[in-house]
Amino acid sequence: KISPAPDEWDRLFNVDFYIEINGKYIGLQIKPVSQVSSIPEIYKEKEIQHSTHKEFTKKYGGKVFYLYSCKSGDKKIIVNVEVIDEIREEIKILSK
Repeated sequence: KISPAPDEWDRLFNVDFYIEINGKYIGLQIKPVSQVSSIPEIYKEKEIQHSTHKEFTKKYGGKVFYLYSCKSGDKKIIVNVEVIDEIREEIKILSK
């Protein structure tokens, strides 16, 4: 189950949503990608947030994953679909 992160997690750890596995948490950071020119800004922001994501992992046990999304008609789609397999792998690790 994917749940919205508390405001505190958003402020302290830059986490928008989370998945709970055996009392540990995986963080999800959603980044909309509306145009190619926004990509350098996203990578700059990712570097800045790296330390807060490390703190999240230290405190809650799971990694934080970036999901890049764009609109396709009325729907939002994940652009970096390979991250889904990475999240599944982290779920397996935390399920042990």
